Amino acid sequence: MEFDKSESLSPKQQKRSRKHLAREADSRRLRLRRSRQRIAWGILLILAIGGVFIWLKNRQVLPPTDIAGHIEKNPPAHILDEPMPLEIQKHMLEHADGDGPPGVIINYNCRDFACESDLQENLKQIAEEYPEYVYITPYPGMTKKIAVTRVGKIESFNSFDRDALHRFIRGQ
Repeated sequence: MEFDKSESLSPKQQKRSRKHLAREADSRRLRLRRSRQRIAWGILLILAIGGVFIWLKNRQVLPPTDIAGHIEKNPPAHILDEPMPLEIQKHMLEHADGDGPPGVIINYNCRDFACESDLQENLKQIAEEYPEYVYITPYPGMTKKIAVTRVGKIESFNSFDRDALHRFIRGQ
């Protein structure tokens, strides 16, 4: 013969027992729901972090083509061996030497790319052909070997192309 514990309890104790069991069931359901929510938020967080990582890894890093955020400062020369700050590049795109025609800037990245031994010399020769408004500057971290910019336009190259650079500088 089996013994049913609830039969030995008074009606008041049985009611309390049922309430206690119901509270335990509600508590288990609530813990389960919170656990599922934490898992869902964790998955979303992992996806968001992964998305940011992929975006950072695959984004293009190129010089500016607009003048927003420029500063009224000129570089020390048209041909630089050190990177030109982006705010100054933007100012040179607006007007070369602070008051001349819009500038053209040729950026190159020999830190991350294998550059031809004469690349810098070839770029300097081009800048010297347009001394009023063409600038040459290294741009480490750029995702292309060479990028030439003017306001609203950019062209990039994986190797030196004298004719293409001349066409871009002349606006053709």
